[in-house]
Amino acid sequence: MPASPSRCVAFEILLRVAQKHSYASELLHSEICARLSIKDRALATELVMGVLRWQSVIDTTIAATSSLPLDKIDIEVLIALRLATFQLLWLTRVPPSAAINESVELVKGARKRSASSFTNAILRKLAQSRDAIKPKSLIQADDPSKLAALSAHPPWLIQRWFSKYGPDLTQQICNFDQNIPVTTIRMRHASAEGALQNEGVSLAPGEFLSDARRVLDGNVTQTKAFEQKLIAIQDEGSQLVAAIVGSGSRFLDCCAAPGGKTWAIADRNPSAIITAVELHAHRARLLKERVTAQNVQVIHADSSTLTLDNPFDRVLVDAPCSGTGTLARNPEIKWRLHEQDLADLHMRQVSILKSAMKHVVPSGRIVYATCSLEEEEGEAVVEEVLSGDSPFRILNIEDEIRRLKDSGEIHVEKTSLSVNGPYLRTIPGVHQCDGFFVALLERLS
Repeated sequence: MPASPSRCVAFEILLRVAQKHSYASELLHSEICARLSIKDRALATELVMGVLRWQSVIDTTIAATSSLPLDKIDIEVLIALRLATFQLLWLTRVPPSAAINESVELVKGARKRSASSFTNAILRKLAQSRDAIKPKSLIQADDPSKLAALSAHPPWLIQRWFSKYGPDLTQQICNFDQNIPVTTIRMRHASAEGALQNEGVSLAPGEFLSDARRVLDGNVTQTKAFEQKLIAIQDEGSQLVAAIVGSGSRFLDCCAAPGGKTWAIADRNPSAIITAVELHAHRARLLKERVTAQNVQVIHADSSTLTLDNPFDRVLVDAPCSGTGTLARNPEIKWRLHEQDLADLHMRQVSILKSAMKHVVPSGRIVYATCSLEEEEGEAVVEEVLSGDSPFRILNIEDEIRRLKDSGEIHVEKTSLSVNGPYLRTIPGVHQCDGFFVALLERLS
């Protein structure tokens, strides 16, 4: 009997992530999952994201039981082993026999039938000892190496966070990364909240934005409010960046896909002209499909070499980055990123920001943002572009936060936003959202 549809899809997605460097979050919303029921799609999502979040812990567990080194195991077999190990150790509601048998069927279906006995033997050993090796739900360790091992994070990344944020904050970040993040929505219409509640969706206020809501129960993607675009699914940190961009008449959004911030800016400024730039053609097409506002023009171009006729009074540079502030949603980043990549990313970010500066009117503003926790991609970029005789100055972002509070767009009650000098950071675990760095620059008149 073939494996269940949800496990087949999870296997296919994990194989693409491993072999083609695809992103799981995109594949889980692609045609691959279209044939699944709501229940099967939920299980496929749980399996994919769980395996990617805990991959190093899973691999260590498999290696301790396997007669072969992991690098000698075919990738199809290894992914089937990872899927079963995750179910055995984390999904106690799944019977061990189901986890084992279905992964053996996945191996056979991948034309690796000769490895089916090997797979079965490893998984049966793990099933017998799973109570003794089941990971703890709360991760605590004062040593970087131990925390990296327990929390399934690369040691080099944990060491950096220990140095920058200290052990307590690093543990908070790791615990946040290893759990399913809450779904947050942006209310685009006053009727949306009542409509969602009538369809059985339970909501709570956002952490700091008045238009944000956290989904406590229910599937918003199956509602009429979602279908009618009365709401937008958007991380609250991302919503905050768009709010800081503010109001104006002409906007430039560099590196705009997937378009959440573009859409939020358009909603806040319905009469403005908004130019959204995206380097990759397929992402530009998806951006056009998602953001249907009449005042948004999408351009397929490289923001680092952009040439436009008329300047803008508001520019957003949401630069491509490592994404270390988004590991709860994009856990595969942990296993792809290397510390030496940060220097290349820094150079790219400096290039894009310098290019964007050429398109700002006197007294106009640039918001520079990344969803990274790394200093090379935040403070160091801003400091480099402002060195020497720059026509820009950095503004204290706390003044902008205060303005948003006074206007009622931000409410900060239980949690304070982390302002470090003139900059803003949201930190996963401290805040219930992705980790963003935000700087606000103004062109001298």
